[in-house]
Amino acid sequence: MSGHISVRDPEFEDYIWMNPLGKHFGLMTAGDLICLDIKTGKIVGGNRTRPANSAGFLIHSEIHKARPDVHAVCHAHTNAGRAWSSFATGIDMLNQDICYLYNSVAVYAEYGGIVFAEEEGKNIAKALGANNKTAILLNHGLISTGATVDEAGFLFGLLDRGCAIQLQVEAAMAGNPSLKKHVVSDEEAAYNFKMASEKNALYAEAQPDLDYEFAMAGEGVIEKGVESQSIDHGL
Repeated sequence: MSGHISVRDPEFEDYIWMNPLGKHFGLMTAGDLICLDIKTGKIVGGNRTRPANSAGFLIHSEIHKARPDVHAVCHAHTNAGRAWSSFATGIDMLNQDICYLYNSVAVYAEYGGIVFAEEEGKNIAKALGANNKTAILLNHGLISTGATVDEAGFLFGLLDRGCAIQLQVEAAMAGNPSLKKHVVSDEEAAYNFKMASEKNALYAEAQPDLDYEFAMAGEGVIEKGVESQSIDHGL
């Protein structure tokens, strides 16, 4: 109920496609998606058998409006993400992989409750800023963005695993005072970011996971219903 993904329509830049309220990610197909006007929240196409997620729309629409470079946004309440979000801080560059997010993890250090007001969506978009790829939301969860769904999805998983690793490292240190945490230097982290965090490279990073999901779901399952998806141009 609290997880949502959006992608900007490739033809109509003021429209986004989102998952409906209450549909499990593991059961979702292309035919389940809803198309919404980011300015009004009006459903302008797609599947109308389920409602849109109101809280999700208020978050995603404000990010899409504030960031023309962002074409996809992911948000969910994962265990590691919620746990680390309680500290209202970013994460350390503890390994090579997390450096893909060097200097691009924002922290929204306020908690405004369940997002049922436009203002809270604007606050989250403002905290994300003009250049950050992801954000940690205090007492809430994680957000990732991307030029493609693939990039945004990969970065969400990367940040979530980064939070889990940070929690494990902090717990290990607390139980053994002799352990010292070694963080990747700014110079090396910046180099790793430059080499691996370009949008096309991150798109490629996501492909093995997507291949696996399509294979596990079975031929034709995930794309089911896409042929009937359309936008109602007259609305």
